[in-house]
Amino acid sequence: MAKVLRTLRNHWKKSTLGACLLGWGGHWLYGKHCDNLLRRAACQEAQAFGNQLIPATMPLKKATVFLNPAACKGKAGNLFEKNAAPILHLSGLDVTVVKTDYEGQAKKLLELMENTDLIIIAGGDGTVQEVITGLLRRADEAAFSKIPIGFIPLGKTCTLSHTLYPESTNQVQRITNATLAILKGETVPLDVLQIKGQKEQPVFAVSGLRWGSYRDAGVKVSKYWYLGPLKAKAAHFFSTLKEWPQKHQAALMYLGPTERPPEEPEEKPSRPPLYVRLYRRLRSYWLSPKGFPQEVSPEDWEKLKLSTIELSIATRNRQLDLTRTEDFMDICIEGESVSKGQFVHRGSQKMRDPHMCPEGSQCIQASRCILQLPEGTEGSFGIDNEEYEAMPVEVKLLPRKLRFFCDPRMREQLLQAAL
Repeated sequence: MAKVLRTLRNHWKKSTLGACLLGWGGHWLYGKHCDNLLRRAACQEAQAFGNQLIPATMPLKKATVFLNPAACKGKAGNLFEKNAAPILHLSGLDVTVVKTDYEGQAKKLLELMENTDLIIIAGGDGTVQEVITGLLRRADEAAFSKIPIGFIPLGKTCTLSHTLYPESTNQVQRITNATLAILKGETVPLDVLQIKGQKEQPVFAVSGLRWGSYRDAGVKVSKYWYLGPLKAKAAHFFSTLKEWPQKHQAALMYLGPTERPPEEPEEKPSRPPLYVRLYRRLRSYWLSPKGFPQEVSPEDWEKLKLSTIELSIATRNRQLDLTRTEDFMDICIEGESVSKGQFVHRGSQKMRDPHMCPEGSQCIQASRCILQLPEGTEGSFGIDNEEYEAMPVEVKLLPRKLRFFCDPRMREQLLQAAL
């Protein structure tokens, strides 16, 4: 023993390096063991769903998975096959996996999709945006928008996971929790923004739209990867050296919040007999007044000219309230009078919460708005973290348009917060 201690003391550099490597290796192996335990527990829970008896005449539920293998720097395919796919197959679902090969393919595939019971999105914010855009562009979107949607967070940015699932630093736990939430069947309604330009087809978003200097600087953060935790501050600092002050001018027209209608019952009442329907039609025809139709009063648009460092239009999905009586989206117009130090500090905060509205900003609640840009305006919009050319657009709120699967614990928290 004394000889071993003497050897370690004489070769203390090698001993220190070996101890560090041994400690790192043990921690890595322990992490892998914990991940395997999480996968095993999730598969056992999914097996309970698969063992449930169903009538012989009832077909299996069909689940269509739209998987983006390029998400998470090309690791999404392996993450899905290792963590989510076994759970889905053990649950007794008839699973069809559709892998996308290029950007925009999911929109085209949604046009050809046949009837399915579940739609599952496996990817990041970009994959979600593509799938819901393809879904809501269909001619029969009224029927297809009622299909519940599951989201498995596999991308670099997964904004919806903060609303649908509990926070977790373990990637395996996030994926397995999201997949099990699909099997448990609890859903929440989410708002959608319809963003329409002058010529192109509309684009749909569940988070929101950003236009301004913070977004432009945030896109370039990955270029400074070699600076580690300082890369966000560096990207915003170098942005101030190119042009300062940074102003974005536009004109905004908007309508105020709308009253939320009562929620439709999930089970529709049975259709009345033919003679009852004929009697109701004849009765409504003879009792209806035969005057001229009343003129519809023009909508009361508010007009505003703005000069801002950044404009954001966001849904309320991040602060979901299941019992609110009005439907609206949040428009945040940030003041242009900020110092370079404030710009760098706020830019770093917006990397974590893109739609945060700092103090001193003008906040507007609207159900519909029109953003008019000066001719020759350059730059890009960020729509659900996807880049689109900046142009005059009309943004319309589609309240509670889609239903997403969520963790039952999160739904219970939302209901308790409302009470």
